[in-house]
Amino acid sequence: MAAGHKNTTAALLVLLLSLMLSLIVSVARLSISTAVEVCVKAAVGAPDKLGDCPFSQRVLLTLEEKKVPYQLKLIDLSNKPGWFLKISPEGKVPVYNGGDGKWIANSDVITQVIEKKYPTPSLITPPEYACVGSKIFPSFVKFLMSKDANDGSEKALLYELQALEKHLKAHGRPYISGKNVSAVDLSLAPKLFHLVVALEHFKRWKVPESLSSVHAYTKALFSCESFIKTKPTKEHLIAGWAAEGARVSPRTHRALLVPDGHPWFI
Repeated sequence: MAAGHKNTTAALLVLLLSLMLSLIVSVARLSISTAVEVCVKAAVGAPDKLGDCPFSQRVLLTLEEKKVPYQLKLIDLSNKPGWFLKISPEGKVPVYNGGDGKWIANSDVITQVIEKKYPTPSLITPPEYACVGSKIFPSFVKFLMSKDANDGSEKALLYELQALEKHLKAHGRPYISGKNVSAVDLSLAPKLFHLVVALEHFKRWKVPESLSSVHAYTKALFSCESFIKTKPTKEHLIAGWAAEGARVSPRTHRALLVPDGHPWFI
């Protein structure tokens, strides 16, 4: 009887361990299938490295600030895989899957979806500050691509940077809407990084030292842990713009000014 009892106990333990293992495997599979996924640009000439898309980085910054785990999928935009074109027929990045199998495009929409699903910490920018700096990126692109030193593009960019300087002096503590980073900062951070790196490399141009608040602001943004983790290397950023500069002409400026209509998305 004692031997039979031991055998029964052992059998029950084996069955219990088997059930627990099956449960662990099922949970793991469920986690994988429902994980957040983000498709972003791969680096030009280095498809296994993170690329230089500011709109993609904006999405990654939002996920990082909210501590949301995600799977990163690098897309070589010069050789887009078939599976990617099925979920993004226009071939644009970023695209986001929140775990429900539905792929969403456009960084504006994606970040709003993330904010709604993961409200803590809140990254909502007060409405009165939401458009601060919104014209800086298109002004930067126009100046970067300009072949005419007298076309007013440099002056237009300086005007927008001076407007940001004025706002930061009046309201920055140290971010646009106060002491905490918000959505508007996460949108501006990658664009300002492109501005600083690309203009210094291609134009030998730097943000004037007189714009001290802008310099302090970019320093604060670029030193954030989330930014350091998601930024492209300077070399990859320069390579990305060099690839675009080889074919961009003044006639294409209009396309460059469309939000999420950067040449990377054409």
